Amino acid sequence: MSEPRIAFATPSTSQWSETFVTAQLKGLKHVVLVLTDGFLPSRTGAGRPILENTWDDRFRNRYGRWVRGMGDTAMLRDRISTLLKKSKAQVVFAEYGPTGSEILGSVKATGLPLVVHFHGNDAHRSKTLRRYKNYDELLAYGSAFIVVSRVMERQLHALGAPVDRVHYICSGIDVIKFAQGMPASNPPRLIFVGRFTDKKAPMLTLLAFHRAWLQYPEARLTMVGTGELWESVLQVSSALGMEKVVELPGVLPPEEVASAMRSARAYVQHSVTTIGNDMEGTPVAVLEAMASGLPIIATRHAGIADVVTHRENGLLCDEFDIASMAVNMLAVLNDAEGAGRMGAAGRAYVEDHLRVEDQVAALQLVLGQVVQQHRRA
Repeated sequence: MSEPRIAFATPSTSQWSETFVTAQLKGLKHVVLVLTDGFLPSRTGAGRPILENTWDDRFRNRYGRWVRGMGDTAMLRDRISTLLKKSKAQVVFAEYGPTGSEILGSVKATGLPLVVHFHGNDAHRSKTLRRYKNYDELLAYGSAFIVVSRVMERQLHALGAPVDRVHYICSGIDVIKFAQGMPASNPPRLIFVGRFTDKKAPMLTLLAFHRAWLQYPEARLTMVGTGELWESVLQVSSALGMEKVVELPGVLPPEEVASAMRSARAYVQHSVTTIGNDMEGTPVAVLEAMASGLPIIATRHAGIADVVTHRENGLLCDEFDIASMAVNMLAVLNDAEGAGRMGAAGRAYVEDHLRVEDQVAALQLVLGQVVQQHRRA
């Protein structure tokens, strides 16, 4: 079976917060068109506006407005349909539920099959579900839906996605880039990587660390990333007297993240379900830390519990239980050899189940099957 021609739609190609998009674009075969810059894409992967400003496009836009009575959004959707046809794509792959919903009309106009990759809040957050009316039309039309956690798999079933169209494929990790470190030999430094948002709850990670630090003053914490809660974390860290203990370097390039992970004792993340039901999928940074040989200190949240087994490759606690998280932090701070054993188990899990090439191959297989089924229909 030859590989299908893929049109790839993604709201962003940010390399620091969406490394899975970069991996999929690099790994998937026969991507013939990339649409990006918003849930309703406004540019191609080459950076060119979909509604271009050439003389031909100006005429087409005027015709659309004056003769067909179309607004800019309608013309954009019409132009996306045209690009899909010109690319001779055989399947459209959309990152995130809202992307799939926004381009649904354009895809329907071409008759192409649509595969949507859900990642976290796009499947759970109440505000998103209200805006897209629980995705009724999308889930009825879509040929396949990819999820990254078992909780999300159950959620899509509950929203009405046919059971046989939902596929669990966790994100994959480059085990060469994220090489195994030696946490047992590293200083007592803990690390977090991610966006400073409510569901990742960096403040709760900080407060748990503060409790551990009071009992283990040599401990250090590095929190990599940025977001709306970054300055609040900085302020509280200073107020607690930890300005020289907690490092907040902002966003780092992937190679520096990998190096920082190899220099740490353990990875920490206190993810929670927010009031608005925003949730993680399976955090990629957790998987990268596992590949780096770090034990995971985290909450039993969403897909984290799919890949982290308590006392085997990490230590888990309930959401909002910062006292238990502090105890778990102290466990790896006081037992470097135990941290090394759990970290090695995490690395072995990633090598056996979550290599990026294997996960992209699984995705490629689903796309191929969808095209074959579409041809037979």
